[in-house]
Amino acid sequence: MVTKPHASDHPPLFDGDFLRQLERLAILSRKAISGRMQGERRSTKRGQSVEFADFRPYSLGDDFRRIDWNAYARLERFFIKLFIEEEDTLVHLLLDTSASMDWGIPNKHQYSIRAAAALGYIALAGLDRVTVTALNANHTNHISELYFSPHRGKNQAHSLFSFLQDLKPGGTGSLAAQALRYRAARPDPGPLVLISDLFDNTWKDGLHTLASGKFEVTVLHLLAPEEVSPELTGELKLVDIESQADVEITADYDLIARYKDGLRTWKEEIKHYCAARGIHYVPLETTLPLHELLFARLRQQAVLK
Repeated sequence: MVTKPHASDHPPLFDGDFLRQLERLAILSRKAISGRMQGERRSTKRGQSVEFADFRPYSLGDDFRRIDWNAYARLERFFIKLFIEEEDTLVHLLLDTSASMDWGIPNKHQYSIRAAAALGYIALAGLDRVTVTALNANHTNHISELYFSPHRGKNQAHSLFSFLQDLKPGGTGSLAAQALRYRAARPDPGPLVLISDLFDNTWKDGLHTLASGKFEVTVLHLLAPEEVSPELTGELKLVDIESQADVEITADYDLIARYKDGLRTWKEEIKHYCAARGIHYVPLETTLPLHELLFARLRQQAVLK
């Protein structure tokens, strides 16, 4: 386990307009958090707290009484005052950084970084705490996980983005084993989002372990278009990017059709497995625009609001 937020010279992940749009979203927490005394959680609700936290742009449906009129007089724009109350949600982001994620056009690893950054920013802007764990990371250094400790507030966005952009794919590991370690080391309840291609034979045990904890689990099952509809022909040798095992095939229409049938069956199996355990299952390809994922798909799935 390594905490690794540090300064870096990466290009911006998002422009200011997109970040302002993200501030209109919130991560939903579907369960009542038990086992804590009142006063240990914090939230951005108005009326029971004296601690000012931040501003955000006014959105349709906001309480008009929370508008900061001094800010409006200066900027001629409506802003809402946010206060820290007694509630607080820890949002867990788990990223698969195994070698298989470094694949596809658009690239799965790069897509997962941007998706995690957007979800993390939504949580930070909502005054939730955010933690990130990169699974299967840096196997050459015998490090199975990289860890971004819990942070809160929009002023932590740069550290979050730098941490994510510094991640390099290339490891291997067992989702079941890492999920077991994660549940034991970080048992705090809250929404948990796993971004992975699930190319791991232990995916069932891993998801079961996460779902049996106090987390509200969402799986973003990320595949590249080449994995969904491969364009292969002729005599080929396929090499596993992680194990380096190879297999020789003759790619023809029948083989591709059987592959697609197998993929559909596998995704249906994951869908039903998740549904039986209260896990949100969101299959997606890297061709899906990030804006559509956040503002449509995840809102439809009640992951965001």
